[in-house]
Amino acid sequence: MTVSMDLITGLAAFLLTVMVLSYLIGDNPFFRLAIHIFVGVAAGYAGAVAWHQALWPKLFRPIVYGTLAEKLLAVIPLLLGILLLAKLSPRAARLGNPAMAYLVGIGAAVAIGGAVMGTIFPQTAATVNLFGVTGDGMAEKLFEASIVLAGAVTTLVYFHFGAKAAPGGPRRGKFVQALGWVGQFFVAITFGALFAGVYAAAMTALVERIYFIWIFLGSLF
Repeated sequence: MTVSMDLITGLAAFLLTVMVLSYLIGDNPFFRLAIHIFVGVAAGYAGAVAWHQALWPKLFRPIVYGTLAEKLLAVIPLLLGILLLAKLSPRAARLGNPAMAYLVGIGAAVAIGGAVMGTIFPQTAATVNLFGVTGDGMAEKLFEASIVLAGAVTTLVYFHFGAKAAPGGPRRGKFVQALGWVGQFFVAITFGALFAGVYAAAMTALVERIYFIWIFLGSLF
């Protein structure tokens, strides 16, 4: 008797789905086992991707097969990686500080550059371009553009934490405080929309899994 691979994979998916959904009745060993399997598979996949797309082509392959210049360049990240492993030992943790400082500096530069070039400038340009409308429905489009502009400005003001000294403690100006209150309203709407999107995605995944269980059981009988 031969068992098809589709049946094996379908049975594994069915069991894992039931094990995850068992959390609805409370924490249990089956749910924890499924979570451990998912974490292990994800960690293994991440390690495989890191090896095939970063470590081997960018580090070890130049050291083994590269030219002298490529080998010298590859030695630098190799040394930084070895120093970073020193963080695992409390006694040798100080040796990993240069590598950690390099990672933090690069990460901060990438984050700031991404925020400025990928968010602030495009958002500013998109907001300004909304006012360049002509033709039919111009008043409606200008009203929508004004709402977007007000939301962007007041949200930025809401995250402005500068304050002036006052007898009762530091306080923001009344005008800034009023704009911040409006920005808080826009932030609340944004978080509500995000929560609704996450909830809808979760419900979609739940319905898809229940449908999968129904179809799988139907295929068996």
